Amino acid sequence: MGIWVSFFAVIALVLIPWVGAQGAGQYLFGIVIPYLAVLIFVIGFIYRVVQWGKTPVPFKIPTTGGQMKSLPWIKWSPLDNPATTGGVIGRMALEVLAFRSLFRNTRVELRDGPKVGYGSNKWLWVAALAFHYAFLVVFIRHFRLFMEPVPGFVGLLESVDGFMELGLPRLMISGVVLLLAALYLFLRRVAVPQLRYISLAADYFPLFLIIALAGSGLLMRYFIRVDITSVKELITGLVSFRPTIPQGIGVIFFVHLFLLSVLIAYFPFSKLMHAGGVFMSPTRNMAND
Repeated sequence: MGIWVSFFAVIALVLIPWVGAQGAGQYLFGIVIPYLAVLIFVIGFIYRVVQWGKTPVPFKIPTTGGQMKSLPWIKWSPLDNPATTGGVIGRMALEVLAFRSLFRNTRVELRDGPKVGYGSNKWLWVAALAFHYAFLVVFIRHFRLFMEPVPGFVGLLESVDGFMELGLPRLMISGVVLLLAALYLFLRRVAVPQLRYISLAADYFPLFLIIALAGSGLLMRYFIRVDITSVKELITGLVSFRPTIPQGIGVIFFVHLFLLSVLIAYFPFSKLMHAGGVFMSPTRNMAND
C-alpha cells in the first residue's frame, strides 16, 4: 500500500507545477515556493538538532564492533571500539566518508536443514556509496548556476565527471549514476521480501522523489532543452534576494525546481535527516571508556 501512495504522491507533485507554472504561476513556483522550502529546511533542521541535543544520555551506549581496550597484552580495535577522542573521530570519519558499518553488513537467510546462513552484502554498500557521492557531485556542479565567477574546482569536477566526452552536451556520469543507484535501492526494497514487509510510505516516498528529480534533470539536459541563461538569471536572483522571472524558461524547469523544493522542505522531517543525525548519535560519537 505504501508504495502506491508514495508513487501517486510524486506523480501529483510532478503534475502540480506542470499545470500551475503558467503565466503568473511562475512567480509562485519560481520564487515563493523555493524560499518557503529553504525556510522550512533551516527551521526544521535546527529544531531536530536541538531536540537531539536536549535528549539525556545518562550512560555510555556506543555501538562496538571489535575488542575493547583492556589489558595491555590484549590487542584492541581503536576504530571499531574506540576508547579515545581520536578513535571516535577516526571512526566517525570512516562512517561518514566510507559507510564503514554498511560495508561490514551481512545478510542472513534460512537454507536447507533448516540452517541459518550468513553471507556478504556488499552491493548495498556500493549502491549507497554511489548514490551519496553522485548526489554530492551533482550538487557541486550546480554551483555554476548561482556563483559568478564560477569557482575553478567546479570546472575541474565537471571535466572529470564528463571525461567520456559522450554526446552534446557532454554526458555527466554523476547524473546517470544517481538515477541508477536510486533505482537499485528502490528495486532492492521491492524485491527482498523481508524489506518489502517492513517498508512504509516514508521509505518509498524519498526514493520516488529523488528518482523524479534526477529524471527531470536528465530530461532538461539532454532531451527537453531549457534556456540555461534564463535559468541562471533566475537562480542568481534567488541567491542574491533580487528574484525575477525571466522569459523563456520551460515548464520542465519549474517541475525540477518544485521537486527540489519539496525534497528540501521534507528533508528535516524524514529519514534523510540521518545526514545530520549521525553526528548526534551517542552510539557513534561516544568513546567506550
